[in-house]
Amino acid sequence: MSVQAHSLSPCTYLLNKSSSRALASSRKPFNGYGRDLCRQIKIRTSVFSAPEGVNVSTQKPKRKVVEHITLVKANEGLSDEEEKDMLDYLYTCQYQMGGIISISLGRISNKNPDNYTHAIFMRFQEKENLAKFYNNPFYLGVIKDHVSPYCHDMLHADFESEVEDDILSIFRKGEEFNYGVEFVLLIALDGTAEDALESLSKLTMEFPSLIVQSTQGLNFNVGSKELTHVVFMRFRSSEAFKIFSESSEYKDIWRSKLQPVIHKVISVNYSVDPVGTEVM
Repeated sequence: MSVQAHSLSPCTYLLNKSSSRALASSRKPFNGYGRDLCRQIKIRTSVFSAPEGVNVSTQKPKRKVVEHITLVKANEGLSDEEEKDMLDYLYTCQYQMGGIISISLGRISNKNPDNYTHAIFMRFQEKENLAKFYNNPFYLGVIKDHVSPYCHDMLHADFESEVEDDILSIFRKGEEFNYGVEFVLLIALDGTAEDALESLSKLTMEFPSLIVQSTQGLNFNVGSKELTHVVFMRFRSSEAFKIFSESSEYKDIWRSKLQPVIHKVISVNYSVDPVGTEVM
């Protein structure tokens, strides 16, 4: 897992109320800036195209999973060796305890107002696995000996979501998940926000050439209860992330649906490299 920062277009927001996947889709190619830029940089859409006549928009069975996000503020002057030690031990949690079915982590690429420097994502089969994880002696030892000495703050968020009920989607395995960009949105929404989040969810499904998987849900971690919802996306590449975040469709959803009901949002992204260069 890469721990090197990548140069990406920031997709960072900190707002208050006063300021303002399917490997392919049957939907026609999106128009405007996104389509043109996609052609320019030759995103590998043909690799993910469905056979002619196949309706990939048919609803597929879903499986509930539990997602865990940790954002870390590393100490100033953190050395490469210290960073590697921290991320190595966090990554090996999946081999030392049961319940973790997927993990990714890395150095945050974009500047963010809260100065978070690293992000960790884990997926569990159910809430019981997550509860055991928090109290697992190995994990507690990793935090005590290999994370806390290098960091001065951590934020945790947990949410239940749904993914396609197949092994590759559930375990985030296969070529599609070997590399790309992870995008995290932790948001505090005002009142009922189902319409806003549903609009965002529908939008992500219209960009299978850019987004491998997108999940979202209510944050049930009491330590960060002011952040009510979590959105987590895996993009195919830094270019795909740039196209989506700068597209008129995403900006329209943000402006018309999300911004009016958001008090605060923490937005970070980090790169994931091929398995051969992962932190192990």
